[in-house]
Amino acid sequence: MRARIYQPARTAMQSGTAKTTTWVLEFAPASARAVDPLMGWTSSSDTQTQVKLRFETREEAIAYASEKNIPFDVIEPNKRKPVIRAGGYGENFATNRRSVWTH
Repeated sequence: MRARIYQPARTAMQSGTAKTTTWVLEFAPASARAVDPLMGWTSSSDTQTQVKLRFETREEAIAYASEKNIPFDVIEPNKRKPVIRAGGYGENFATNRRSVWTH
């Protein structure tokens, strides 16, 4: 069973970078999910997909997978370029603006 090691991206409801500094080792699903005909729930016989291990660094996650003989793929994160304006948010309310600020 193959695992993937990645750094989680921030959620859509998140403007900061909290919970994106750790690395996650997650197993790929070994079998497809099935729909229960009576209740309509999705289920799977593969319990490894429920396991998510968190590590402080990528090297720790790789060392763990190597020690336990788990084949893995490392997915490098796409780093965002920080958007830093010269005046910042306070520039919106500055009293010494050169032009008129209107909605």
